[in-house]
Parts: sequence; structure tokens; C-alpha cells
Amino acid sequence: MNRLDELRRSIEAAGADALLVTTPANVRFLSGFGTPEDAAVLVTQDEALLLTDSRYTAQAQEQSKLPFEIVAGAHDAVAAKLGGRKLAVEGDATTLTQYRALAGKLGYDPVVVEGVFTPLRLVKTEAEIAKLREAARVTDLAYEAALAVMKPGVMEVEVALELERAMRLNGAEGSAFDIIVASGVRGAMPHGVASQKRLAAGELVTLDFGAVVDGYHADMTRTVAIGEVGAEERRLFDAVLEAQQAALDAVAPGRSGREVDQVARDVLGEHGLADAFTHSLGHGTGLVIHEGPRLSHRSDDVLQPGMVVTVEPGVYFPGFTGLRIEDLVVVTEEGREVLSKSPKAFRSL
Repeated sequence: MNRLDELRRSIEAAGADALLVTTPANVRFLSGFGTPEDAAVLVTQDEALLLTDSRYTAQAQEQSKLPFEIVAGAHDAVAAKLGGRKLAVEGDATTLTQYRALAGKLGYDPVVVEGVFTPLRLVKTEAEIAKLREAARVTDLAYEAALAVMKPGVMEVEVALELERAMRLNGAEGSAFDIIVASGVRGAMPHGVASQKRLAAGELVTLDFGAVVDGYHADMTRTVAIGEVGAEERRLFDAVLEAQQAALDAVAPGRSGREVDQVARDVLGEHGLADAFTHSLGHGTGLVIHEGPRLSHRSDDVLQPGMVVTVEPGVYFPGFTGLRIEDLVVVTEEGREVLSKSPKAFRSL
């Protein structure tokens, strides 16, 4: 059964005849249209139709895998097409104002559905994995470009700009998220977005970034040293790398997110660092940077071939330092394929 057929079964099970898809990632998932925030997809039992406006006629012709219509307003077009059939909407993408306006056009309250796309997007197709593999390749190229400019006195934001420049020049649509460059004491912030701080000798620097290729988001973290760092920083780095490799080795079909997460925690615990690992081990990625499955101590998600996840343990000590190491990984029939190819052994610049 293909994904549209599965979606139609979910629509029918919800007591509706059609679904108006407005979540941008889901619009792109169904249509391939590159500006999904300005479009919607109407799915009925016999067709799936992209709806967008006249600004995007040429783009829809070029990109959409679905038939499309240029409309002045999606709500009017949907009401006219349904002819009394029952419509469902995505609950997490429809505001109350939009819901009321649509109900006024239809003459009834639409059915609200949630989570119908989650099972459809968990396992990637070969075509999707190819896009993620290319996104990871572009991410690797950007890392090498950034290393070439990193030295004492360079601002974190300059490193971030070099990462984005290199990703763009190598074919990325843009950055998967706000680029993290966190040096020295700022390394204790897991989401330490690049600042005006200047790199200094004797510091660790964490770089967390990823390229977007054809809508699909890569994610990689590397930590490097500027000059010679202290013995404690090196001890922390070695422990995190050991935990990350152990967790990578644990990724395989049939393993739960909870099990893989625990592998990393056990290794860090052996080094007395369990309490310093303050976030989950990883997450799925695809058309958005954070999606299922989850690798965490609360996750019962079971890994299957075709799922794509990050594996990213880290340790953080406010006022001192922190670091993280992350790879992008595809679950395979035999175990896993690591898409992130950049070296991750200790490196001093």
C-alpha cells in the first residue's frame, strides 16, 4: 500500500471524505512543492490536488508531483470542490480563526485529525535517503571549510557564516536550523547559537549544523580544540566519543529508542558523567529537523530499516565547558549506515 492509500484509510477512519493538508512539511511530503507554506493539498478518496496561488504557477509546473490548481483562496476552492462531502483538517496546523472561517464556507464544522502523517514519514524511501545522504555530504564539505577559518580571535558568528556560505555554494537550500558555534564556557549551552564571542586558545568549540537539500535536513555536530586544552577537557571529549560510538554500534532494527539512549548513558556513567548528559540521545530528521523516531530514555519507538536518526551524546558544565558529537544515521537491515563522514577524533587547530 502506498502512502496516499494509507492516508486515505486514516481519513476514512476519522469519519471524513477528504483532508485539507496545510502543515508545510506534509504539503511538501505529498507534492514536492518547494514553497509549501504558500500551498495546501486536498486529498480525497479519488485524487490529491495541490492548491496554490498565481505567484507560483511556473514553480508548481516544475516541482509538483501532483496535479495542481491556481486558486485565489484555498477555503473557497475546497468548499466548491467537496460538494457537501465531509472535510477533515490538521489540528496542529489550523488556527481557531482559520477553522471558523473554513466552517463558515463549508456550512459545518470540519473533523480535526492529528498525527496521521507521523507513521507515513517515519520510514524513509530510497529517494528520501538519497536526499539526506546528499545533505550530509554538503554538511561535511561545510565543516572542512569552517575548520580552515577557525583560529584564536575569530568570532563564533564568522565561523557560522562560513558554514552557511559553504553549504549554499555546494547546493544547499539553506541551513537546517540556527547554526550553533559554542566555544569555551559557551559550550555548556547545548543550543548555544553563534555569538560575537571570539575563539580563544585552550578552548573546545562545538559546531552543530546541517544542510537542507530538496527539503531534507541533515544534522551533524563536531567538537574541536583551539590549541592545547586541559586534561579535563580532553577526558570529557574522550568519554563523549566513546559513548557516541557505543550508541552508534547499538543502532539496529528492533532496538527501542530507550535501549539505544541507555547505551550512551551507561558509558558516560562509567566516567562519572551521567548527570552531565542533560538531553536525549537523538531524534529523527527529514522534512523537519526534529521528527520521529526519538532516541531517549522515555522513547518506546522501535527502530526499523529506513528510519533516519541522529546520535548525539554530550556533556555540559556551566561556567566551565561542554561538548557534543553527533552523526546522522540510517537504520539498515543489517544495522546502520553513518551518513556523516567528517572525522570526529580529537582534533586541535
